[in-house]
Amino acid sequence: MRAVVQRAKRASVTVDGAVTASFTTQGLVALVGATHDDGADQVETIARKIAELRILDNEKSATDVGAPVIVVSQFTLYADVRKGRRPSWNGAAPGPVAEPLVEAVVDALRARGLTVGTGVFGAMMDVELVNDGPMTILIEA
Repeated sequence: MRAVVQRAKRASVTVDGAVTASFTTQGLVALVGATHDDGADQVETIARKIAELRILDNEKSATDVGAPVIVVSQFTLYADVRKGRRPSWNGAAPGPVAEPLVEAVVDALRARGLTVGTGVFGAMMDVELVNDGPMTILIEA
């Protein structure tokens, strides 16, 4: 699994004109992608890292301060652009594999007591955020 985590001052996800998740205080936006052989171990690692990264004000984590998190499924994190100009998506897990893994990350974050909003798996989404810092971290599990 991969996650790109951005510290944000505010963020929202909109699908078909409806806001599915938002926050207006410092929080995290996590773009999460899965590959073919990911499972429970990768889910736990990604969720733990997102929750415990000490990247908020005063070196606090989302868990420390109860910061909101928005998780957005993002198969494009597994794009391969080494050959040609058209990305290959072969590294990304297909929807039936990836969707439950991304949902498991959301569930694991909620089990840690965090408020977690999401986009809609497989939908075209408008993701807006004000990157705070900027602070962007890549996590691989």
